[in-house]
Amino acid sequence: MKSITRYSMSVTFFWLVTAISLSAQSNPQPASFGICKPVSERTTEVGCWILVDQPVGRVEQAQIFWHLDVYPSRPEAEKAKGPRGTVVESLGRVWLLSIEKAGWRPELKGQRVAEIGPLPVTAGEQYSAVFMEAIFPPGMSSAVHNHSGPEAWYTQSGETCLETPTGKVVGRPGGPPVVIPAGPPMHLTATGTEQRRAITLILHESSKPPTTMVHDWTPKGLCRASAN
Repeated sequence: MKSITRYSMSVTFFWLVTAISLSAQSNPQPASFGICKPVSERTTEVGCWILVDQPVGRVEQAQIFWHLDVYPSRPEAEKAKGPRGTVVESLGRVWLLSIEKAGWRPELKGQRVAEIGPLPVTAGEQYSAVFMEAIFPPGMSSAVHNHSGPEAWYTQSGETCLETPTGKVVGRPGGPPVVIPAGPPMHLTATGTEQRRAITLILHESSKPPTTMVHDWTPKGLCRASAN
């Protein structure tokens, strides 16, 4: 009788361990990309990749805008580029990304995609623009961090939820632009059901690093569930 009991307990333990193992495999922890890395270190499509970090000079006003134009070729985009413009190839297109006043247009016009802003800055400060390509599957998240200038996104596809101490904001294609001012800690998560594909700007003070890891704030998990 005792041997039967021991056998029954062994079988029960076996199935318990198996169930836990299968549950862990079917519910893996969400992937994290940490922080963005230089595009020269890119080995996969998925991740956050720094395309360029380029000075844009002194910004005299307290608000500035990010202008996104697309061109058929890189030479055409280079011809259209102004003193605060950057040409990048991202998401299968050639982009002219410019930091200018509201309503600005390049003299050699391409296809206007978006004008994002206003971006809150410190008048008279020197700024640099970091442009990144972000490609995340749903559930991928960032490390907790902050920026020394405003951050903004252009979302081509997918959905992004960003939590800060004041709540959360969500970015979707065709939706209102997401602009986060300098300073607060933040935690970003790709939500929804589609792969997130976006171009991101950090317009940071040139004298400071664009991104700093934060260890004294813990997000509440506002972006874990539906971002609606």
